[in-house]
Amino acid sequence: MKILMTVICFVFCFSMLAPLSHAAAEPQVFPTSAGPVKITPLNHASTLIEAGGKTIYLDPAKPAKLTGLPKADLILITDIHGDHMDPDSIKEISQADTEILAPSAVVQTVTSAKPIANGETKTWQSFTIEAIPAYNLKRGPAPGKLFHDKGRGNGYVLTYGGKRFYFSGDTEGVPEMRALKNIDVAFVCMNLPYTMPPEEAADAIKAFHPKIVIPYHYRGSDLAVFQKGLEGTGIEVRLLEWYPK
Repeated sequence: MKILMTVICFVFCFSMLAPLSHAAAEPQVFPTSAGPVKITPLNHASTLIEAGGKTIYLDPAKPAKLTGLPKADLILITDIHGDHMDPDSIKEISQADTEILAPSAVVQTVTSAKPIANGETKTWQSFTIEAIPAYNLKRGPAPGKLFHDKGRGNGYVLTYGGKRFYFSGDTEGVPEMRALKNIDVAFVCMNLPYTMPPEEAADAIKAFHPKIVIPYHYRGSDLAVFQKGLEGTGIEVRLLEWYPK
């Protein structure tokens, strides 16, 4: 009996010390004058936004698990790369009346999408949607080339119930990001070599000073560096798990 109890204790204690697998992040709920906005991280850049009985997906793409999730009323796509534009995932969450907004470069592949260009603003249901330029300033695959050319990709600012939510898409800390105004919640990318390192992301965030910032699209980045870069600014940094295992 003593031996059995020792084995049970060892197994239990070891299980308590073993690293836990990462679960998907809890939804974030933000109050607005029109009711709550619930934003759920799915994976990497894939995001679920729910408000006013409507369901919006941003960049639904593998390996985000979409089975069992509500069908989309609106899908927003930021760029042509596979971690943002995934026709299979778009098909999985679409229904007969799903609308899609995307840059023109995406519309060439996702032909059911309607184009929205850098700097353009559209109204959809109770949302105002602004397309913010998303591009590289200096990083690219070879000299003279950029991973994301200016004019091709969009970030988005969604305004609902008086609250403004920014999703950066793939970008460095470009002037259009730094010039944003009155952002309540900012979802900002950081990953090398494609976008920017966490210290540059923190510097860009300080320029437009959202109330809350949530890193996303951050695979391989040191979020502690980002968090430290915003110490003393009054900006709330929320670190969520975008890579469940």
